[in-house]
Amino acid sequence: MKFVVNGSGGVTTELVFSDQTKSTPSLEYAKEKVDFKGKMGEVFFFPSLEGAGHILVGLGELGKLGYNELRESFYNVGQLLSKHRLTEVEVKLPMLYDLTNLKSSEAVAEGFLQSTYRFDKYQSEKKEHPEITVNLSLVEGRAEDAEAGVKRAELLMTGVFLARDLVNEPSNVIYPETLAKRAQEALEPLGIKVTVYEEDEIREIGMHAFLSVGQGSDKRPRLIVMEYKGDPESDKCTGLVGKGLTYDAGGYSLKPSDGMKTMNSDMAGAATVIGTMLTLGQIKPQTNVTGVIAACENLISGSSYKPGDIIQSLAGKTIEVDNADAEGRLTLADAVHYATNQLGCERVIDLATLTGACLIALGEEYSGAVTNNAVFLAEIKEAADAAGERIWELPNDKDFAKRNESKIADIMNSGGRLGGTISAGQFVGAFVHEEKPWVHLDIAGTAFLSKEQHYLPLGATGVHVKTLVNLFDQ
Repeated sequence: MKFVVNGSGGVTTELVFSDQTKSTPSLEYAKEKVDFKGKMGEVFFFPSLEGAGHILVGLGELGKLGYNELRESFYNVGQLLSKHRLTEVEVKLPMLYDLTNLKSSEAVAEGFLQSTYRFDKYQSEKKEHPEITVNLSLVEGRAEDAEAGVKRAELLMTGVFLARDLVNEPSNVIYPETLAKRAQEALEPLGIKVTVYEEDEIREIGMHAFLSVGQGSDKRPRLIVMEYKGDPESDKCTGLVGKGLTYDAGGYSLKPSDGMKTMNSDMAGAATVIGTMLTLGQIKPQTNVTGVIAACENLISGSSYKPGDIIQSLAGKTIEVDNADAEGRLTLADAVHYATNQLGCERVIDLATLTGACLIALGEEYSGAVTNNAVFLAEIKEAADAAGERIWELPNDKDFAKRNESKIADIMNSGGRLGGTISAGQFVGAFVHEEKPWVHLDIAGTAFLSKEQHYLPLGATGVHVKTLVNLFDQ
């Protein structure tokens, strides 16, 4: 997709609010033929023999319009253009209620770009989709605002689409070694330092909980560390830890067959971190961010770890293995401790497709959050709201943490089904060095969708790449 600021030509667009009093001949026609009301996301196309045609774009009530509504509406326009094989569209964007020209332009551009994502590389016969030129102009304001908005949307979607691609790839393509290579290929040209540690080096570091999870697979684990130094004069750093289970069969707590089908997506947290680092490397905000991924597979073999085992951790705590399918929190335990201790990150965010309980509680609409620092979470929620990515805080209550208590070790890796999303997050939080500010995001429902949702596709979403970029690039 190509954007031309202040360009003209192609299908014309008309923005319609459901509560507007002014009418036009095209709006009256659409009302009569299809009961077009201007509801948010509603689109109607007028083909024309004389020209390229005309599209009505519904934006809902004027006073309720936000950036996410713009994203969804223009996603629908992009879908419509592709369906009718139209190659050019003209959008004249007015000043909108309580919105800025720059952010409105970004939201419109993002909506169009979201409509272009496809993962069809393994299909022999691919549907052809013509490239679309979007001629975008502001009715009032500076063209520079539109240009900046479009550029930022393009860079955001580069990170989001990389995350989606990594998650959508099957596990015979993306496994620890190849995930590390993809991170290097994407990030090193941008000046981001990527260090990949192999098994002997990981053992030397002391990440025994992480290694225990991966010891049943022939594909050996990798520890991937990505360092973005946007403020080299500062020692401050935020850590991003992504769960990197490139495949999870559940180990000896074996998943049912249907539950394994999409377990290539269990590294979505890692993909979000890599996608975020990619966009940060392009936007170049003045901050320091270090990404950490403990990548492995959780499979069954004679060397697999087992329920009942007691394993060591980098933090020095012993862990009783209650459930071999509660593996992600074991890898995260070592990774968050590594980020906050050895790497010196002052605060840390971990992202993980961690619990089915989160799906039960929040569906595929909200990510669950557990934190030890309300101020830090408030920053992240503000960034998420701006991104249109929803987060719901869960209580970090000590009574839930009691479920993780062990009678034979320092801590147990499963607190059971009741409150499972909370106790799982608390398990990870127990390994944050010196209780530094920490936010855990459970993206089990939001990272990989069972059906399309607004402008998000079936399958991988790349959730929270936008949130994290917003957090670091105010």
